[in-house]
Amino acid sequence: MAKRKAKSNNTKKQSLPKRIGIIAGKVLLWFILFSVLWVLAYRFINPPITLLMVQRNWERKADDKPRKMEQKWVKFEDISDNMKRAAVSAEDQLFLQHMGFDIKAIEKAYASNAKGKKVKGGSTISQQTAKNVFLWPGRSYIRKGFEAYFTLLIELLWSKERILEVYLNVIEMGDGIYGAEAASQAYYGKSCSNLTRSEASLIAACFPNPLRWTPKRPTGYIRHRQYLIMRNMRRLGPLDF
Repeated sequence: MAKRKAKSNNTKKQSLPKRIGIIAGKVLLWFILFSVLWVLAYRFINPPITLLMVQRNWERKADDKPRKMEQKWVKFEDISDNMKRAAVSAEDQLFLQHMGFDIKAIEKAYASNAKGKKVKGGSTISQQTAKNVFLWPGRSYIRKGFEAYFTLLIELLWSKERILEVYLNVIEMGDGIYGAEAASQAYYGKSCSNLTRSEASLIAACFPNPLRWTPKRPTGYIRHRQYLIMRNMRRLGPLDF
């Protein structure tokens, strides 16, 4: 009788890790299935909102400010070529060549951060798009892991045109301003389809911190970034998608 009870207890002990493994496997399988369908859906459906937009409005509410979310979706072909080239020149000059990750940029960022210098990201346009559309704001290794996963998914399931289209329609470009069209209207009073090289490069120069910098009041640093972006645009050549 005692042997049977001992055997029964051992079986329960052995089955518990197995059951946990089965549950974890099912959760992982459902997550992969859901995420793939989610990314695939956004290949054809424009993302209606991002978690960053939600967070910014919560921050405004906490500061007793009215809700603000200026955004108007513009098709890829209706975005000025100057805006596309400025974004690529400013953020990711190897955008058309890599599969979502710029290894050299990541290595440079790691080396810079290891020396205790100002934190640098090294994120590509694909990584930024994955972060903006599918994830929450913030810095953590867990979020970075999800960012890498979703970056691979959009590179596999979307075209480069779609990645850049989504990026230029959801990226934060000012206080409550999201996307190239809203930014163009706010700063220049016209559609982003008509942006000049100088205007587009000035908007792109503010990408790293759009709440601190604005094309309406460019600092000397932003003017210098604009100059570098315009120089890179001349070197970049045509964007052959």
